[in-house]
Amino acid sequence: MGKDSEFYKEKKNHQTMRLRELLKQLPGFVADYIYSKEMTSQTSTLVSYCYDLLTFFNYIIEKNPMYNGKKPVDFRLDILTKITSEDIAEYQRYLELDVSSDSKTIHENGKKAIARKMAPLRGLYHYHLIHKNIKEDPTVLVPLPRLKKDKNIIRMNNYEVQAILDAIQNGNDQMTERQRKFCERTQQRDLAILTLMLGTGIRVSECNGLDITDVDFKVNTITIVRKGGGQDVLYFGDEVHDVLKDYVDGERASIVPKAKPGHEKALFFSMQGKRMSVDAIEKLVKKYAQIAVPNKHITPHKLRSTYGTALYRETGDIRLVADVLGHENINTTINYYAAIEDEHKREAANAVNFHRKDPKA
Repeated sequence: MGKDSEFYKEKKNHQTMRLRELLKQLPGFVADYIYSKEMTSQTSTLVSYCYDLLTFFNYIIEKNPMYNGKKPVDFRLDILTKITSEDIAEYQRYLELDVSSDSKTIHENGKKAIARKMAPLRGLYHYHLIHKNIKEDPTVLVPLPRLKKDKNIIRMNNYEVQAILDAIQNGNDQMTERQRKFCERTQQRDLAILTLMLGTGIRVSECNGLDITDVDFKVNTITIVRKGGGQDVLYFGDEVHDVLKDYVDGERASIVPKAKPGHEKALFFSMQGKRMSVDAIEKLVKKYAQIAVPNKHITPHKLRSTYGTALYRETGDIRLVADVLGHENINTTINYYAAIEDEHKREAANAVNFHRKDPKA
């Protein structure tokens, strides 16, 4: 159950093996930095750091003829002292947009992605600076892209929520008969997934990791594994209970799971009898959103936004929203739902009226 399930054990082992494979491709001084982050970071985060640092060193090899024929693992620590702030700035521009000489590879990233990809490089320099392995850190001289806080968070209103759920049951007039029959085969599952996500605000990865043993219909709870690896228990309402129970007793009961560790107890199965993947859930949401809400870019995270917004409207308790959504830092929640505060301010403008009489009357 939860983080002790076979699925999460297998997932953790896979990530650990992938991390070890990537570290073999990187210099020893990078491995030292990565190892220093093991106690405070998830393995999946460290895997991403390795990919980003490999991108940087491959960029050095590609752009500087002096290093032609080398591999990232061949670099020594003194490479960090040879890189200037101008080199770092040029690398950021490379991340923003660059086409390879053969015109086959395109690097294109937005400001948020660039800032994320620069984080491990800046961390690498900072680690060796504080350990006195280098004397200067050129990354601090290069400002990161300025990220604007977006108050126009995409979410769905009640009408749109009903429309997307109705789309699962009724489909689309543009569907072929074959498509309609296919959707009917997974109707209970699809309705259960979207209703659960809209009714609890869980992340797509948390939904993907659910086992049947994580659901308690007696007290209406699910046990989930959070983004940071911690375990949490969330409550769900009667509507979620009914839809989820129909699926468990109906479509799911007729599925023969594939004999693979971590799949046999999955809550949501694909047509092949395997655990529904993150990609499959994302495509599922996108499919029905295009039918019901074609003018909005709806993703699983937007379902989470919709739930969080509705909960804040009903309770006005930002700490409760942060707790239910699993935000470790409440500032994340405050920034995320700042748009609702603006709505409250607009409502306040007309809330007080002294009904002053017209002196000419």
